[in-house]
Amino acid sequence: MIRAAILTVSDSCSEGTRDDLSGPAIKEILEANKFEVCQTKIVPDDHDAIVHELEYFADELAVDIVLTTGGTGLGPGDITPEATEAVCNKMVPGLAETMRAQGLKKTPNAILSRSAAGVRGDTLIINLPGSQKAVRQCLDVILPVLSHAVKMMQGQGH
Repeated sequence: MIRAAILTVSDSCSEGTRDDLSGPAIKEILEANKFEVCQTKIVPDDHDAIVHELEYFADELAVDIVLTTGGTGLGPGDITPEATEAVCNKMVPGLAETMRAQGLKKTPNAILSRSAAGVRGDTLIINLPGSQKAVRQCLDVILPVLSHAVKMMQGQGH
C-alpha cells in the first residue's frame, strides 16, 4: 500500500476563515484508490512552514508520496513550487507538464499553473492546484503512474 500525506497551503484555510475543500478531495480520491493517507496538514503561504512540513513528511513520517494543494498560481503569496524545489534532490517535470497539458483541455488558464514535482529521498512530492475541481482533474491523469513511480524510487526497477 502506498503511504501518502496531504499538505494544504492556504492563508485563509490555516486561519480558519475558509474551509479546505481540496485537501479532503485528495484524501477521498487516494483512499478510494487504496492509498493509506497517514496525515493531512494545513499551513499558511509561508516558505519556511511549507519546507518544514515537506521535510517532516519525507524525512520523519517517511511517506511514499506527498501531495500539496494550493500556492501554485501567480499571486504574490503563491510559493509552493519554490518550497518544493528547495527540499527536493531531483525534479520530475513530466508530472507537472502532464497535469498542465490535461488541464489545458478544460481551460486555457491551466497554463498559468506553476506546479512542480520532485523527489526527496524516497518520497515523491507533487504540487496540485488549490481548486477542488482542478485537483480531481490532475489526479485523474497522474494516479495511474504513481505506483510505478514509488517502485522506481524503492529501487524495484523500471
